[in-house]
Amino acid sequence: MTTPAAPPITDRETWQKQLDELRLREKAHTREGDAIAATRRRLPMVEVDPATRLVGPDGPVPLLDVFEGRSQLVASYHMWHTGRPAADQCEGCTFFTGQVLELAYLHSRDVTFAVFCQGPFEESSRYRDFMGWQAPWYSVPAQSLDPLVAGRAFGMKACYLRQGDRVFETYWTTGRGCEAMAPSYGLLDMTVYGRQEDWENSPEGWSQRFRTDGDQFRLDGRPTSQWSRLAAGRDDDLGTTGHAGSEHHCHCGSTPAGS
Repeated sequence: MTTPAAPPITDRETWQKQLDELRLREKAHTREGDAIAATRRRLPMVEVDPATRLVGPDGPVPLLDVFEGRSQLVASYHMWHTGRPAADQCEGCTFFTGQVLELAYLHSRDVTFAVFCQGPFEESSRYRDFMGWQAPWYSVPAQSLDPLVAGRAFGMKACYLRQGDRVFETYWTTGRGCEAMAPSYGLLDMTVYGRQEDWENSPEGWSQRFRTDGDQFRLDGRPTSQWSRLAAGRDDDLGTTGHAGSEHHCHCGSTPAGS
């Protein structure tokens, strides 16, 4: 076996000195993030029809009800490939949606998190059940695409504010802006080999086995996190015909230079 490339070895004092120098850059990066967030909080907002319909487990519901009585809502717009089996569903949206696990902290700030799926509720909610996700799940019917998606694309994340019976969109992002949902990336960025994706600036010999066209979210032909569900004996039958639709490529968080 070939020994993988690794950093040079040094003494702890030398190592700590270089780490302290890096820490100055890390702290500056954190402060810049704080400044960007401060600007984000000062953006204007655009009104959205609160009666816009979504489909949940009990049938159609207005957007206003999705807030669950809270003043804010974060919606993850989940791509869907209607008629395709679980293995062919969006690997990027699966990656991001699956990492939003504990909602209590959002709720403590008066924020509701929900998934707005592109596909039909019955089919896509079977996927939610297969994956074991607990976050509220809704389907976006065709008549609600214009007021909600407004010419953008599924894969985006959007934030809303409720004031009484009025609803406003305050922010949205896509591409690498979705990485806020993925603590796995933050942890990988702290490791010596990073994300192991082909765009990263890494030393010669570092593993970069993943492309950024969706390959980084798949393993052996499926979205990576599906394998543990299958190993646990869960049924991934979505009631689909198997191969409807056309070829697709996930663009959720897959553009290294984008936002």
